[in-house]
Amino acid sequence: MSKKAKSKSTQKEKEVVTKEEEGPITLNKSKNIIISVLAKPGAKQNAITGINSDGVGVQINAPPSEGEANTELVKYMASVLGLRKSDVTLDRGFKSRNKVLKIQGSITLEEVRRKLLNEIQNT
Repeated sequence: MSKKAKSKSTQKEKEVVTKEEEGPITLNKSKNIIISVLAKPGAKQNAITGINSDGVGVQINAPPSEGEANTELVKYMASVLGLRKSDVTLDRGFKSRNKVLKIQGSITLEEVRRKLLNEIQNT
């Protein structure tokens, strides 16, 4: 294997490791917090079920029709994080269970992680 081929494969491995370490809660280029969410609409109550490399599992007490679950998800996440509803927006995944939330406002990445973990422990 040539030196160029080795350096390319090593560079790709580093990129993969970096993405896995970031997890579902990251910062974008605009310094907004981005949360990957695995939504489960139609649940009995709103709850965060877990955090893994795929996303933050969130049960939503609203049907997945006419955007009701999306609205409830934004409202619930804003209350969990102690933010206004206008600080939390659904960025992607309007018709999918895999959603991306964008968080603006005065909260840090560590505070978001801590509040989400605290919510899991309280349920």
